[in-house]
Amino acid sequence: MTDLGISLALLATTVLLCEATRILISRLFSGKDYAIYLVEIVSTYQLCACTHELKVLGEVGRIEPHIALTLTFIITVVHVITFHGAFANPNGAIENVYRKNITGKTAVARITCMFIGGKAAQLLVPHIWSLGLSDHHLTHKRFGFKCFSPINGSLLEAAGVELACTFAVQAAVLHIHKLDEIFHAPVIAAVITSLVYSGGHISGAVFNPIMAFSVQFPCSGHTFLEYAFVYWLGPVTGMAMCILLFDKIIPLLSGKSTMGVGIPVVQKKKIQ
Repeated sequence: MTDLGISLALLATTVLLCEATRILISRLFSGKDYAIYLVEIVSTYQLCACTHELKVLGEVGRIEPHIALTLTFIITVVHVITFHGAFANPNGAIENVYRKNITGKTAVARITCMFIGGKAAQLLVPHIWSLGLSDHHLTHKRFGFKCFSPINGSLLEAAGVELACTFAVQAAVLHIHKLDEIFHAPVIAAVITSLVYSGGHISGAVFNPIMAFSVQFPCSGHTFLEYAFVYWLGPVTGMAMCILLFDKIIPLLSGKSTMGVGIPVVQKKKIQ
């Protein structure tokens, strides 16, 4: 099996195991308030573990850009479909506090679960690579699983890219309800893939604070605070600016109220 085939098999295995775990959680803890916290951990692990594999496939395996973008689109669709109400992104929790869908205490708990899932992926994935299932895993192991910062511009430029990417994704999320539900996952995936193509060469186009914490923060090249400025402050600011524009400024100018933009809570949970 080729290195690409092994990575695809590993991605599929990760998703299937996480999905089986989510189904088990739903059956064992049906009706329990804490079930969503377990789902949050599993879903964030899935997101970060798959991103770790895609990152090493691109940086060490040197796959063609069009293949990398295709994989990004496909795995994003899979994530959107399988997350079962998990946010897997602090921005989703923060926005839902603003919209009074969840309490601040719940948001803090769920973000904590995201950190647990992201850290678990950061710690467990290298053990999988250590098995040497493919040549690029062996190469990565030979260099001590080291990675380097994807930031190729100034910190301000990189933070600006993360801000702009998050703004674009948030805008898509706010208006996706206008489409039939069957189109939600592919449209969101298409937006994300386009942004990865457009901004990836400057900041890596992560626009998810937890995914950045798991995948980018361990890389050499910048300090924790510098990474936090780019990958935490940038996305949170981008989300806040988008909500401010569509929930406050545009309604103020048009004399209408669009609080919540008509998006059902269940839909927002699926696509955050």
